[in-house]
Amino acid sequence: MNSSFIDVTIENIMDISLIIPCYNEEMNIQKGVLDRIGNFTNKDARFKEVIIVDDGSTDSSIDLIEQKYLPLYKKFILVKNTHLGKAFAVIRGIQKATAEYTMFSDIDLATPIEESEKLIDEAKNGYDIVIGSRSGQRKGAPLTRKIMAIGMIFIRHYIIGLKGVYDTQCGFKLFKSIAAQKIIQNLQVFKNRQEKSGSSVSAGFDLEFLFLGAKLGFSVKEVPVIWRHVETKNVTFIKSSLESLQDIFSIKWYDILKKYPQ
Repeated sequence: MNSSFIDVTIENIMDISLIIPCYNEEMNIQKGVLDRIGNFTNKDARFKEVIIVDDGSTDSSIDLIEQKYLPLYKKFILVKNTHLGKAFAVIRGIQKATAEYTMFSDIDLATPIEESEKLIDEAKNGYDIVIGSRSGQRKGAPLTRKIMAIGMIFIRHYIIGLKGVYDTQCGFKLFKSIAAQKIIQNLQVFKNRQEKSGSSVSAGFDLEFLFLGAKLGFSVKEVPVIWRHVETKNVTFIKSSLESLQDIFSIKWYDILKKYPQ
């Protein structure tokens, strides 16, 4: 059988639910990020749905999405959360996803949506979880963000033993939906929902997700992707770092107590 025919057949049967978390993102929306996402996914039949999960926005994000983008892009679905933090927005999106694969992208498109092809290629190769990886230099990122990145590498290696993955925090990931569903069913740190005040972007969710993925035997592939720093008010050095540290030590504690699958 012709190899090009095989590639086309695989591409046609693959379907993806794309999750876009949103919290007070009117500035990014006004810059046209949802137009880029909508135009890209409309042209690609593999994207079955785009699930925008609003995390209790207090600005005009919901109005913009409902009035302009839902009528314009038929694949767009808006899910409204109370303000629980980015982690629970992603979890809600995974729960709502109906496709064979689930993809997650930050709304700021720091990694261009066009880079999704790199993740899809590795999913075709059989990997359960494919994660985008930024360059080690993190060009354009402020010093505080680079310090956070170095600290995360040290902590995940020596506290929870998550090795073999360089960049856990890139907001650009693809996974088999059945794997993602099983992982979120076994979460401990991000199991109980509590309303938040202000932005909540803990690195702990990505770490617990990948930590559990390894525990459950799912294969992980890290893929270099284009990334550019986009300034955001939702990530603050002190608050985000403290939240992340608390979550990481909680992961370690739950592991000691054997709360995770062994």
